Amino acid sequence: MKLLITIDTECDNAWARGAEISTANARFLPRFQGLCERFGYKPTYLVSYEMARDRFFVDFAKGVLKSSTGEVGSHPHAWNSPPAYSLTSDDMRYHPYMFEYPQEIIKQKVKVLTDLLEDTFSLKMYSHRAGRWGLNASYARILADCNYKLDCSVTPHRKWDPTPRPTGDPPCPVLDFRGFPTEPYFLDAQDISRPGDLPILEVPVTLLAGHGRLLSAIYSLFSEGRVRRGIRFLFGRPVKWFRPHPVHKEMMKVVTKKVSQDADYIMFMLHSSELMPGGSPNFKNTTQIDRMYAEVSQAFQYLADNGAQGATCYEYYQYFTSQMKR
Repeated sequence: MKLLITIDTECDNAWARGAEISTANARFLPRFQGLCERFGYKPTYLVSYEMARDRFFVDFAKGVLKSSTGEVGSHPHAWNSPPAYSLTSDDMRYHPYMFEYPQEIIKQKVKVLTDLLEDTFSLKMYSHRAGRWGLNASYARILADCNYKLDCSVTPHRKWDPTPRPTGDPPCPVLDFRGFPTEPYFLDAQDISRPGDLPILEVPVTLLAGHGRLLSAIYSLFSEGRVRRGIRFLFGRPVKWFRPHPVHKEMMKVVTKKVSQDADYIMFMLHSSELMPGGSPNFKNTTQIDRMYAEVSQAFQYLADNGAQGATCYEYYQYFTSQMKR
């Protein structure tokens, strides 16, 4: 099994949806990098525009790349990646998906961040994750034109509720990955829910269905509120992630399941801001951060004990394509 560790490397507490952008969480990345290196694992830092301009992060990432202990990839946040373009009445508040913008604007936004990262690190960018998981076929074709090789935006079993927007703004699309493949596949140029001929390998995030079909159907009938909270309290979340959570301790359940299945890979994800106390709604203080590290360390130790090998996203792409040629 290959362990892929993906870090959405972005501004502090993007959930606050404020106009002010800070990147103090970059200072908390070395601790996480040290944990990964202790097990011989290699994170892939998927980097947004604001973090690509943070001097501390750039110096840190250059050290990681020099020692071959990680990878840098791309993670565009459409709402604050240049060039500026207003899609809603307040893009910094409503965080539109990249694929909502005009095609020419998408191309420019992807190219600006790609060029910035490649110029900064003197390396080709191969790996990508869409901001807020917002990928569609037209966006994928643009990534292929920019010579990306791997995407990891698909969250199987997961339907993302649309963000409410005021009257007059374009309605937020529903992002629904239910029914998508759970194993790696090359994307189709017209329909990313099926395999095709685009030279972009989709490596879905590791999620397990937490509810059966009937309960999932009931859950989807309701918007966020008492009913959904009650279902989560009684039956757990509708999907289980390989990522830490302050309340739902699901990581070891996911890890042991994937090991028992002799899976080809398992993908961990986290936001860089979740490594900083108060940098996210999830981990608000040092005590919670320390508990999170203990939980992650336990999962990584279990994987190491069961022979999991660390790989960056692009290394996994190379491994996967080499297996296809045999």
